[in-house]
Amino acid sequence: MSTQTLPEVDVRPEGTDHTGDDAPKMFHYVRKAKIAESAVMGTHVVALCGEVFPVTRSPKPGSPVCPECKKIYDNLPSGGDGE
Repeated sequence: MSTQTLPEVDVRPEGTDHTGDDAPKMFHYVRKAKIAESAVMGTHVVALCGEVFPVTRSPKPGSPVCPECKKIYDNLPSGGDGE
């Protein structure tokens, strides 16, 4: 699974909902611009579904995505030129 990015919305999945082995159960879509800041500074990001968490992991191919985030992401308008 590759990272999906809309030109203006700029979101991608990031992980929360950890299991006992510290592996995320699923990944959430968050604003791409906030991912590096969160990973370096430990600040929290807000996923499309409203989940708030610090970025600690990156998704791997086949990682499960939060169904609520996916539904919201799929219904966002595609980015346009200059809009």
